[in-house]
Amino acid sequence: MPSFLNNLRRRSRPSFRTDKSSNKSNGSSNGQIPVNKSSSTLNSTFGSTTPPSTLPSEDSSSNFKGLNGNTPPLPSRPPINTKRYSINGMISPTANGSQKSFSPTSPLAPRVTSISDNSWVHQKVFLINGQIGEPAQKPLDGTLTVIHHQDTFPPTNWPVCDSHFKALVHLQPGPNRLRLDFSSPKVSSSNTSIPAHSSWININYLPLNSSPPLQLAIILGRDSPGTYDAVPERLQKEGNGLDLAVRKFRMAAYLWQAFTGEQMNRNGFGRRCYRYEEEWQPGTLTYHDMKTGEMRNEAKIHIIRSNKTVQEIRDLDLAQQYDKAKKSGDLFGIAAEAVKDYLKPKPGQQHYVSCLFLDTHWDPKVKTIRGHAALGGGDGSLQLAIFGSHALQSYPASIEEVVPAFSDCTRTDTAYVANDCNESGSNWEAANIGIGAHLHETGHLFGCPHQESGVMLRDYVRLNRTFTCREPYSTRTKSPGQRLCLQKDECAWHRLDCLRFRFHPCFRLPTDPQLNTDGSVQVWTVDNGGVLVTAATGVAFIELYAEGDDVCHSHIEYLDPNNSSNGSPRQISLVESELRDRLPQDKRNKQLKLEIYSAGQGKHVVENFSQLASTKNSRVRLPDGRWGFRGSKLGFSQMEGSEAQELIIDSCYIQTKLLTAIRVYHGFAVDGVEFIYEDTTTQLFGKRGGKEGGTEFALDTRRGEILMGFYLRAGLWIDGLQILTSLGRRSEIFGNPNGGSGHTLIPPRGYTVAGISGSCAQWLDGFSLIITR
Repeated sequence: MPSFLNNLRRRSRPSFRTDKSSNKSNGSSNGQIPVNKSSSTLNSTFGSTTPPSTLPSEDSSSNFKGLNGNTPPLPSRPPINTKRYSINGMISPTANGSQKSFSPTSPLAPRVTSISDNSWVHQKVFLINGQIGEPAQKPLDGTLTVIHHQDTFPPTNWPVCDSHFKALVHLQPGPNRLRLDFSSPKVSSSNTSIPAHSSWININYLPLNSSPPLQLAIILGRDSPGTYDAVPERLQKEGNGLDLAVRKFRMAAYLWQAFTGEQMNRNGFGRRCYRYEEEWQPGTLTYHDMKTGEMRNEAKIHIIRSNKTVQEIRDLDLAQQYDKAKKSGDLFGIAAEAVKDYLKPKPGQQHYVSCLFLDTHWDPKVKTIRGHAALGGGDGSLQLAIFGSHALQSYPASIEEVVPAFSDCTRTDTAYVANDCNESGSNWEAANIGIGAHLHETGHLFGCPHQESGVMLRDYVRLNRTFTCREPYSTRTKSPGQRLCLQKDECAWHRLDCLRFRFHPCFRLPTDPQLNTDGSVQVWTVDNGGVLVTAATGVAFIELYAEGDDVCHSHIEYLDPNNSSNGSPRQISLVESELRDRLPQDKRNKQLKLEIYSAGQGKHVVENFSQLASTKNSRVRLPDGRWGFRGSKLGFSQMEGSEAQELIIDSCYIQTKLLTAIRVYHGFAVDGVEFIYEDTTTQLFGKRGGKEGGTEFALDTRRGEILMGFYLRAGLWIDGLQILTSLGRRSEIFGNPNGGSGHTLIPPRGYTVAGISGSCAQWLDGFSLIITR
């Protein structure tokens, strides 16, 4: 090997320095290339033009000699493109990874107003809103074309009305770079393939795979042909089979999700939304996939066969729809039975399922919709919503059909399909009622009651305005429709619905802190008519009802706007005069009812706040003269032979009395609680039953351990009891650890346990703490 090769030093292309950079280094040891640090695009999401952090020193160049001993000329370093991926530079990656450059954007480039660049979202089909130019000065009509990330989804076109647009974009997990092109016959366009009016937006999609999904199901009779009601023109054009029903139901579900996600953001809860159970299957969200057979990860639609026949299903109608109904409301039971038999949930599992009855049928002879019920609710293990398929023909089956479906003024032919509630006089109105009313029932599934406004009233008759900028003629209102549908004109979830969603497990984000498993709420009457509310997961909001109110008109929120994770206080104080000031003037003297909700979805109802705040009913005099206060009671105290009991713990008021142990008598429920003192005396609340001798839990008195409270499992009676101490220790749960629901009874700050009040029959069926300062 020639000796000069020993001094040869391998160099990579990025490390070559130009003569210009060498000159500017003036003999410095780093020789770094100066970079314009003012460019905001140097650290772009999709690539970086930042130079290497370390470049070779001047000495290293002397080691690279040519055969003649001279240093060969180095190639010039390409100039840094400080506009890479910027809107002005209009350079974007294409599907094959290459770059395509565009001329600088125009003032008419689309501007997204509903989400900022590089935001994170949690849904596959996402709704964006925006403007073209200055709508107030020169409104324009035209077309917005969405070019999806790396051409993973076909381009979609959306109408621009008076310079406003709304569009649904399909996202891939991870970063998505979308190009928005505007075109209009009223403005000039480029003579080349480069769009004249274009912009870019980055949206990051993070699926929430750790949250429980909303599952979707179509229920069929055991002898069902798998078809739904449709007019002859529809039958000829697209058919009415099960495959199309699946596509339409799936698209409607993604509209629910896009709408809900946008509403959560407008209410200040970020891009929080529920997810669907998805599977790898032939895609249906674009009609192109039907031609190519493209496989995608999309919402799974479970096909469930009931053990009922089609005729049996159609004979079970709600009484208000058909006065000859045999068994009012049984469709909900049929759906629940079919879903449970299909999913086979295990004890402790919870499912959220929204179902569509495909065998729903409009009977023009008796003018009723057979086999349809609009219901939502559940028993805790299965939260269920059901709806009929009578409006299914009007639903869009893909993203491209959304605007046409909500703009179709074809009149409803009641010889073949239903005009539901006389609010579906045209196809677009039928789509509103079908998609929107089913969303309403899904709201019930998530725990939402009826509200004074919004989807949980009947605001879904305006659902179309969320996805379109103009509304056609309405047969419902006998009006020309809305010229321009702005945010103020759109359908909405009520604020209280969004508050429920905020704390629902289906809406959890990965950044949310883990909540205490006990979501219960406890209410305590204290000195001077004050009321304290405690919750281990925090108090989220309180609904106020004046006597006669069937829906909530006033509420209080306890959310920290600076803490997006939770920030709900674990203890709050309520004053009656302040609560009544929140009611309308004409209702302030009426009986006041409260419904208190925790961040853990617990709920406590106070039927009469004035009675609760009255110390006359809650106050008890202790032997040493102090006042004690009874907390809210668990258990119904309605068992046969139930008798009231009350016990004041001796060690609470006798300083020389030391509580050393607590013995619990239990079997499949809690029979009694016995307090054992150092002097061998005892006090018993309840009776000695269940396990012979009970189970004793000793306190570590040498370390000053005292009783802090109890964790109870309770429903109609007291199923289980756990002892909580000042050292953070917990006993086992005596009795039935899975019975009833969980409740933590720990006195508010500044108070201690003074005794127990409640009732006992064969076992304990009532339990509350007595607290004192």
